[in-house]
Amino acid sequence: MRISRVVLVLMLCGVCAPAPAVTPDVGTAPTPAVVFDIDGTLTPRPLEFLEARPDAARAVRLFADKGYKIIYLSARNRHFDSATRHWLKDHQFPQGLVLVEETRADARHHDRFKTRMLQQLRAQGWQPEYAYGDSSTDFTAYAAAGIPKQHVFALRREHQSSCRRGAWEACLDGWTGHLGDIEKTVPPAAAK
Repeated sequence: MRISRVVLVLMLCGVCAPAPAVTPDVGTAPTPAVVFDIDGTLTPRPLEFLEARPDAARAVRLFADKGYKIIYLSARNRHFDSATRHWLKDHQFPQGLVLVEETRADARHHDRFKTRMLQQLRAQGWQPEYAYGDSSTDFTAYAAAGIPKQHVFALRREHQSSCRRGAWEACLDGWTGHLGDIEKTVPPAAAK
């Protein structure tokens, strides 16, 4: 059953037109932001892209409510851009900038793609302060983009015993136990 749903989504998204990569102008002041990988981070596993982890949307909303801009940075194929935006909306994730791979080279080198995107965002005034991921390529990109290790969190993939290697502060089993930390330790973006 699960495989047939995946095949159906792949067939439907094969005709989805990717949205152009548009980065909103943030003005001259640095704009505090939080970066979220999607597959394996907001979803239970990389191939479980139809489901959301429990409390993932709530965690992202906590950052948005504190005034942080949200960046969804995924190595998903650009043909999934429209489906990704619908998935985020359907699962009640707050609005944010959605960036997916742009080229075949991006598909082969996720860390380079994510590093390039984060560096471009910094050049445009975005200030990624926190980041969440589930793969070593996420953590490589976050370090290269200058996100402090103590603000990088790894999500353990469902049915895995540990988090992937990388420079991160903590390995989280899921979002529910991390909600209190976000509420208590993350200052409002305006206070930055």
